[in-house]
Amino acid sequence: MADMITDLPAAAQLYLEGKRLDEVECIISDLPGIARGKAVPASKFERQEYFHLPDSIFFQTITGDWGEAAGDDGFIEKDMILRPDMTTATAAPWTADWTLQVIHDAYDRNNNPVPYSPRNVLKRVVNLYREQGWEPVVAPEMEFFLVARNLDPAHEIKPMMGRSGRPAAARQAYSMTAVDEFGPVIDDIYDFAEAQGFEIDGITQEGGAGQLEINLIHGDPVKLADEVFYFKRLIREAALRHDCYATFMAKPIENEPGSAMHIHHSVLDSSTGKNIFSDAQEGETDAFMYFIAGLQNHMPDALAVIAPYVNSYRRYVKDHAAPINLEWGRDNRTTGIRVPLSKPNSRRVENRIPGMDCNPYLGIAASLACGYLGLMEQKKPKAEFMGDAYDGDGDIPQVLGNALDLFEEATRLHEVLGPDFARVYAIVKRAEYDEFLQVISPWEREHLLMNV
Repeated sequence: MADMITDLPAAAQLYLEGKRLDEVECIISDLPGIARGKAVPASKFERQEYFHLPDSIFFQTITGDWGEAAGDDGFIEKDMILRPDMTTATAAPWTADWTLQVIHDAYDRNNNPVPYSPRNVLKRVVNLYREQGWEPVVAPEMEFFLVARNLDPAHEIKPMMGRSGRPAAARQAYSMTAVDEFGPVIDDIYDFAEAQGFEIDGITQEGGAGQLEINLIHGDPVKLADEVFYFKRLIREAALRHDCYATFMAKPIENEPGSAMHIHHSVLDSSTGKNIFSDAQEGETDAFMYFIAGLQNHMPDALAVIAPYVNSYRRYVKDHAAPINLEWGRDNRTTGIRVPLSKPNSRRVENRIPGMDCNPYLGIAASLACGYLGLMEQKKPKAEFMGDAYDGDGDIPQVLGNALDLFEEATRLHEVLGPDFARVYAIVKRAEYDEFLQVISPWEREHLLMNV
């Protein structure tokens, strides 16, 4: 056991200093981004090189049903071989005993990466960049709501009660007083993040009632996706300690802004470490423009991945802090693609389309895939949009069904993300969408029952 502890990341070693490790949670992300796996005694984990889970975890919808995506072998629930990535070992500080979490990678019986495992999808895209001599860098922003406990799905979601005893207020973006309302929850978020070795760039109040944003330091896409995957659980656990829920739904409350996972992108030359978006004279390069064009040209096809649920499309509402099109602009938060103010060595492109409800591995993979296609195709983007992009036309699908139609036909995107992943994802999401279409909403009962 001592040898295993000394090989752990520094934060995990510090967390266990003077303690006895009791349990290890062996986890992997499914398509929605839910942690699947098993908890094992620490002594058993030290002896095991891998464990098994059935491949059917990747054929499951968010409701627990299954899509018929098993392939030629049929739905026989073959075992995958799940091997730990010990660089991801981190504390689970909310547990009653001393527990670590470790993310695992999925392989088939021939030791090939399972192509529809979300972490493997992201690794595939990152490797395509590296084959070209590029190193992709991302920085995700996480928006979420702290809401009152909701025990009945028939009831609307309401903001949480703040420290003052009043419900969280909307339209208080960047207010420190509003942040103070959630002080006890935020304190636990900081404490949990420190125990897990995560560096938070900042926490701000967003425009929605009880809506917060956490920014992460830029870095390796897989590492950052791991952190977002961990953060979702961390934040939920912190909220539960204070009689509220943390939700990452794209649009949890009517007439409030939605929650995004904005992704900042830059690309480095692997041999020099320099940003390929800036030239020797500190100007914008052709590669910079190609990347923007890739987002414009391929993001509609990828929307079903970065906006994966019917609720996701409720976020794309004019004048509600979410983009309605794929225009691009410099320092313009109304456009779907924004070029933030930055120094030339940190020149980057911000994709403002993804929702916080997406799987972080798949959301980052899809966004990088669109940029990669742009770099390879070497097309120029549309002219920069000047002014308020909400005055322009919407050019992204408005419902999941239309987004799935585009994704299913997007063979260029499939080549980057992986054809097997694309096949499985389309089948599972289509099954989920068909299930939703059988649900009769309160709006329909209220307005159609007696009037049509």
